[in-house]
Amino acid sequence: MTSTAREGGRNGMALDTPGGRTPGTDRRGWAWPELPPGELGPPSPRFAVRHAEAPLAPLTLPSGDRIRAVARHEDIRTVLAHSAASRNLRYEGAPRLTKGMSLEDNPTSILNMDPPEHTRLRRILSGTFTPRQIEGWRPRVAEITAGLVDGLAAAGGPADLVEAFAFPLPSLVICELMGVPARDQPRFRRWTELFLSTADASADDRMAAAMEFAGYAAELVAAHRERPGDDLIDMLVQARDADDRLSEDELVGLVFGLILAGHETTAAQISRGALRLLSHPERWAALAADPALVPAAVEEILRYDGPGGYGVLRRMTERVELSGGAVEAGEAVFLLLPAGNLDPEVFPDPESFEVTRFAGERTADGAWERARRPHLSFGHGPHYCLGANLARMELQEAFGALATRLPGLRLAGPATAVPWIGEAVIHRPAEVPVTTAAEAPAAPANG
Repeated sequence: MTSTAREGGRNGMALDTPGGRTPGTDRRGWAWPELPPGELGPPSPRFAVRHAEAPLAPLTLPSGDRIRAVARHEDIRTVLAHSAASRNLRYEGAPRLTKGMSLEDNPTSILNMDPPEHTRLRRILSGTFTPRQIEGWRPRVAEITAGLVDGLAAAGGPADLVEAFAFPLPSLVICELMGVPARDQPRFRRWTELFLSTADASADDRMAAAMEFAGYAAELVAAHRERPGDDLIDMLVQARDADDRLSEDELVGLVFGLILAGHETTAAQISRGALRLLSHPERWAALAADPALVPAAVEEILRYDGPGGYGVLRRMTERVELSGGAVEAGEAVFLLLPAGNLDPEVFPDPESFEVTRFAGERTADGAWERARRPHLSFGHGPHYCLGANLARMELQEAFGALATRLPGLRLAGPATAVPWIGEAVIHRPAEVPVTTAAEAPAAPANG
């Protein structure tokens, strides 16, 4: 879309001056000086400037690399779906999100593959994450969620929602799904946080964490070969050993990637969504009063507080025209996914957090029908997140249980005092102190 309201002076804005206030104590710093957080963390208030006046302006990545960033929803979708958009960034001078070892360096990761290799690996995994499969897991996820909510309710007093709920839920789910010992959660969480850290860990520490994590993934593969079962790792081992559809490195890489993505991103999403809802008591009251709104609220949480960091890298293998300008063949760009989610051409009043935004109209049974205004939090095109259905279901169960079982949940202190982890890949509250109450806050009159 190239409306005249967004024309003129596109790259003329001075976007390089840091500004805004880092929320809370910010004990780990903020890795994006040109995209400072708002009062309650991300998204950055600078996105609006990029939409209107600098949709393809340069951006300094946490690594220090300078690269043009795509900010508009339409342009991001164009790049993500384009056959010329490559994930292969293993060439001399390629930009990196972080200094030292990076996610982009692993050639056996499905995240870094282009067709036909990417298509082959995705086909192996696709049957595992279908809506039907996910619905089959929902009762067990609901059971795990209920147990964690029971713990919060029993605590009564102040508790950290991140440690008591947001991390245990997806960690327990991915362990059961993959056949990973639940006792190993502290180990792979520590490796993940070190590997993804850009503030607290050196490049050597990050490399060591990645190597230990990869070694652990290889041990899991060996254990499942010795004692086969019917979980996801067993399915992948079967694809490797019986059908020869995977190399050994690809198999270990998939196990590594599924464990990493299966707990960290969903935990961050629960943490951010809970903080956002509880910092708007009227929104939380509306959700507690009408739990049928949970699926719509989850979509708004995904739009406004999407998982992961600020975006992804792509290298164009041919020239591509976008509304904000042209990307040349051989040029790498950074896709600002959360900026696309706040594009006013797609989402009216985009900086307002509204739990009914995706609700549409009520159906005959009183449920809400999801409106079709696609956000970009799970990507788009060939690399659309394989785990999107699982993440949605976990989020629905998480916020549904909190809203129905703990309607009086509230922050134990000011939302602006919550410290954040604002690194290259991880954007989430370091903690979300909460208390429970017997009664829910009053819902607004219009519900």
